[in-house]
Amino acid sequence: MLNAFRVPRQAIKPLIRTQIARAGVQQLPMFLFISIVLGLLVIGQSVALQSRIGAVNFLGNIMVVVVVRELGPLLTALLVLARVGTANVVELGTARAMGEVESLEALGIDPVRYLVVPRVIGMALGIFSLTVYLIIGSLGSGYLWAFIQDVPLLPGDYFSQLAAALNYMDFVLLALKTCGFGFIIAIVTCYHGLAQPIRVEEVSRATIRAVAQGTLACIVLDALFIIIYLAI
Repeated sequence: MLNAFRVPRQAIKPLIRTQIARAGVQQLPMFLFISIVLGLLVIGQSVALQSRIGAVNFLGNIMVVVVVRELGPLLTALLVLARVGTANVVELGTARAMGEVESLEALGIDPVRYLVVPRVIGMALGIFSLTVYLIIGSLGSGYLWAFIQDVPLLPGDYFSQLAAALNYMDFVLLALKTCGFGFIIAIVTCYHGLAQPIRVEEVSRATIRAVAQGTLACIVLDALFIIIYLAI
C-alpha cells in the first residue's frame, strides 16, 4: 500500500476522489437525517430524566460522552460498512469471479494499487468527515429538541458545557478512531472480495462474512479506545 503512492498522481488521484465521494459526499443526506434523529433520541431521553432530578446543567457533558466519544463514530462506521463496504465486496468479488483482476495483472497493473488503496484512503477520510458532520448535526439538533421541550438552558450555556466537557485528546482520539474504522472496513471488505478466486454465486456469502467480521473488528477497536479514554 505504501508503494502505491509511487504511482503517478494523475492515475491514482481520480480513483481516490471517486472513493471519497462514494464513502462521504453521497452519504450526506442520510447522515443529516440520522443526526437529527440521534439528537432527538439522546436529548429526549436525557431531558426527561434530568428534569426530574434538576441536573439540566449536565446536558452538554452527556452529549459529549454519548455522541462525540462513542455513539457518533461507531454508528457512522457501521452505516458506512452497511452501505459502502458491502458494495466493495460485491464489486471486487464480481470482478474477481469474472476474471477482471487477472486482466489487470496481465496488463501490468497491480490490483492492490488500483483497487484497494483508493478504497482505503477514501473510506478513512469519508468516515472521518461523516463522523464530524454527524456530531455537529446531532449537537445542533439536540439543543433544538431541548428548546422545544422548554428546557431552561440558553444557547451560550449549552455550548459552554460542550466546550468544558471536551479536551484536545477528544479530537485526537476521534480522528484516530474514525480513520481506524475506515482502514479496517476497507481492508476487510477488499480482502473478502479479492483474497481468493470465487464464483459469482459465492459473492453474497463473502459479503455476509465481510459485514460480520467488519462489525466485530469495529466494536473491538471501539473497546480499545474506551480503555484509552479511561486511562487518560
